[in-house]
Amino acid sequence: MSLRRMTVPLAGVAACAALLVPPGAAQASPIAAPDALGGAGHGRPAKVPVAEGYGGAVATVDLDASKAALGVLRGGGNAMDAAVAGAATLGVTEPYSAGLAGGGFIVYYDARRKKVITIDGREKAPQAMTETAFQENGAAIPFADAVTSGLSAGVPGSVAQWELALRRYGTISLKQALQPAAEVAERGFVVDQTFYDQTAQNAERFADFTSTAALYLPKGAPPPVGSVFRNPDLAATYRELGRRGSGWLYGGRLGEEIVATVKAPPVRPGSARVVRPGLMTVSDLRAYRALERPPTKVGYGPLDVYGMAPPSSGGSTVGEALKILQALPKVGRHEYLEASRLAFADRNKFVGDPGYVDVPLGELLSDGFAKERACLIGDIAMPHPAAPGSPDGSYDGCQFEGRPIDTGDAAKGGEGATGEQPEGPETTHLVVADRWGNVAAYNITIESTGGNGIVVPGRGFLLNNELTDFTFGPAPGDPNLPAPGKRPRSSMAPTIVFKNGTPVLAVGSPGGATIITTVLQILVNRYEFGMSLPDALAAPRASQRNTAATQAEQAFIDRYGAELTARGHTFTLVPGPPVGEIGAATGLEFLGKGKIQAVAEPSRRGGGSALVLEPAKR
Repeated sequence: MSLRRMTVPLAGVAACAALLVPPGAAQASPIAAPDALGGAGHGRPAKVPVAEGYGGAVATVDLDASKAALGVLRGGGNAMDAAVAGAATLGVTEPYSAGLAGGGFIVYYDARRKKVITIDGREKAPQAMTETAFQENGAAIPFADAVTSGLSAGVPGSVAQWELALRRYGTISLKQALQPAAEVAERGFVVDQTFYDQTAQNAERFADFTSTAALYLPKGAPPPVGSVFRNPDLAATYRELGRRGSGWLYGGRLGEEIVATVKAPPVRPGSARVVRPGLMTVSDLRAYRALERPPTKVGYGPLDVYGMAPPSSGGSTVGEALKILQALPKVGRHEYLEASRLAFADRNKFVGDPGYVDVPLGELLSDGFAKERACLIGDIAMPHPAAPGSPDGSYDGCQFEGRPIDTGDAAKGGEGATGEQPEGPETTHLVVADRWGNVAAYNITIESTGGNGIVVPGRGFLLNNELTDFTFGPAPGDPNLPAPGKRPRSSMAPTIVFKNGTPVLAVGSPGGATIITTVLQILVNRYEFGMSLPDALAAPRASQRNTAATQAEQAFIDRYGAELTARGHTFTLVPGPPVGEIGAATGLEFLGKGKIQAVAEPSRRGGGSALVLEPAKR
């Protein structure tokens, strides 16, 4: 069933206390936070998944974060300002998916420069980490043991990323960008079913750390649905960070506290959990830099698709799969699954941190390589596992005619063989567009749901477990083995699509390695199957990542399982919790004449929040 397009009323969306100066100015007046305690039953509008309007738009998984970002736009800030403010607020209301001790990737279109840039805020391994750091007696340690440890905590990148993003592309200070999040943390937000379920899912390990239990298990249990959750420690941390700047974390007192927590986690007396200490030092924090990198870019019919380059595998794998599909004479769901299978085989073999691995990115995204890989796709699913290709510049085999891609304005309706570790299913994604045409697609993460489970005492935030994204090994030659200072491979895939040099769509999702297939499937739904963006995003999902069985939502199996099983595919339900859900995407589409459609999930992860600045054109 198609989603009904809805317009979000702006009544109740908090305005900023003072207007900000236009983009390019050095400073702006302080901004006011959004009203907290959002949600039905508290005098505030409930979040809705689709909104259309003008002047700017936001989509996140959370109403408070969407309001924070929209408040920055309303006050005169640009898309980068709003993206940072929204991300910081997600660190309050989605603390098991995002936070200042995490990292992420931003893909950003700078309308004034007419340029796409990306900012890499991926966490790094400490200098003391070696290839065998996650091994004991020549074998990989249990993944569950590695997650809940100091050993899994990477050097955080989010704060450095925020500061770099605002300095180069924003119009407000870090202090101003953190202000809405601090206010939400201080006033509190209403606990919904998703927050409760995620807390309950983590309750056993949270209880083993005194600082985490004190914050997230008040009275020894998860806060009940409908209660107001406040985090004054995090509010104070954000405010102090705003005053002192990123140096307070990267070498200052806050950094010292993070290192002390990593090296000596506050394990509850009497706990039977064995918690490995970490390797991070203050010098690792001092050495951290967020990096501006060139994006990936692939032509897809008349479209140009920009994404995140390594150490993310998002842009390369989505891009390669699109190129394979473009080379085929026809595309259906069988072809979508097979193109994804091949792209993951190549991702696992070739993609890692480009500072440590020679990634053949240009060849992976080339027409010749895509056509050679497309030749392997027949009427029946390939045997498992698909072998990686040879992106060496010399390509043979069949040649298909490229097909036109449907970009009409009117929609028609309608883990790998290398032994890599499983990526956390969480993370979060937001999209923002402003009145000047700037667009941000931003993935933020602390890795697994709840990160490594350890709250820094007195600071109100969880540490990440990002280093479990490395291949544990032994795996000689694997491009994603740990190394000193190395950034683990990611699947985050913030994506912006252009036509004739103008943005037409932005999209991204959480979901670990399923991020790639979620973004790919949304693009295939939109441009191959002619769905509207809301329908493309809401449609049932399947994720083939060069595995024996394709993970799928029950609705996908019900609708397409018989047809695809007859063609050699096998399916397994997505493991939970939440059982049966893949991703929690957000997107924007530019509908022409200044109109923007913001889209979030209608039901996955409790549904998302889409807001626009002006429902009607003035």
